Amino acid sequence: MNTLAAVAQILVAAAFASIPLLRNRFGAVAKAAAVTELQRQGIRPAVLEENKLRFDASGHEWWAPGSFAAASLTAAALSLVGNPLGTTLTWVFSSIAFLANILILQSQLGAVKSVQTAFRRKGDPELLRVDVPAFLKAAEGAFPAWTQALQNVRHTVVFAGSALALTAAALA
Repeated sequence: MNTLAAVAQILVAAAFASIPLLRNRFGAVAKAAAVTELQRQGIRPAVLEENKLRFDASGHEWWAPGSFAAASLTAAALSLVGNPLGTTLTWVFSSIAFLANILILQSQLGAVKSVQTAFRRKGDPELLRVDVPAFLKAAEGAFPAWTQALQNVRHTVVFAGSALALTAAALA
């Protein structure tokens, strides 16, 4: 059962690592598309930098999924060598990964509303004029079509892998 839990956690780690890797690879293209859309809307592109809005894998876009990946790999390694701490960490990290993925999915499904809310919080009058659905559509459209499929696979892997790791830990 430890091996099954470890394999599931390695898959979960890979799923979380895919987030910053994709943003690192295609973030500049997404930013360029977003800038073009802002210009079409008559909004200065500099508003992105002034408000620290990014499309790459910086800040929490890297450390959050990177931390989940590292935690999953740590629990997997300990489980593989038979260290009882591996089971404890599996309970902790797989539960957190499962719940975090619910929040990630919720934020993706409600992206327009959450970006509008964030723009209001920034208090920048120029951001308040942004047509957020068009802005997000332009940025998302800069990513290759297969990234949407990968995103769905990632969610499936995280949910199923976390549940499988928890089940294996319960049976260990």
